[in-house]
Amino acid sequence: MSDYDPSWSGEWTADPAHTTIGFIARHAMVTRVGGAFDDVEVHIQVDAEQPDRSSVRVRVGAASVNTRNQQRDDHLRSADFFDVERYPDITFVSTSIEEIDQGGFVITGDLTIRGITKQITVPVDFTGVAKDPFGEIRAGFEGRRRVNRRDFGLEWNVPLDAGGVLVSEKIELTYEVSAIKAPGGAGQDAGSRTDSTPGA
Repeated sequence: MSDYDPSWSGEWTADPAHTTIGFIARHAMVTRVGGAFDDVEVHIQVDAEQPDRSSVRVRVGAASVNTRNQQRDDHLRSADFFDVERYPDITFVSTSIEEIDQGGFVITGDLTIRGITKQITVPVDFTGVAKDPFGEIRAGFEGRRRVNRRDFGLEWNVPLDAGGVLVSEKIELTYEVSAIKAPGGAGQDAGSRTDSTPGA
């Protein structure tokens, strides 16, 4: 039996205004450059009593990449990187979820970028549930995971005279999700535990 409130079971959808899915790469071997995607959808089916029966689906619009530099963003959208004309979406679909400690999960699933699908495992921390001032029930999730972009066909690079390459092959994925409980069902009657955190 889980320690989570059974009323949390059900469908949760990410609030795009308070959700960030991004990445960090090394540039010229010395600096870190980050970006995020403005078009993000996250759907979480929660089974609070048996968390390993929960599931996650993520869709990211590749063309929405935003690094705060138009020239760089256009390059990332091109065939050198995401090739958004041919592969408009980046997706992740969970295949299993394991709770490794209270509020800490490992989610295994299929990540698809540029039409290439690889199974990866991502750590996710559940940061709690609260009712916001507008009556919405919200849950927070966050984490980060390094991947090799070459595994997904993102192979463009330029060698540096001093050694190394212009853009790192290892990319750090970052994710912070604020998910809202779907209306109706027990999730709207979370009562005194809607402002609790895991294990509270």
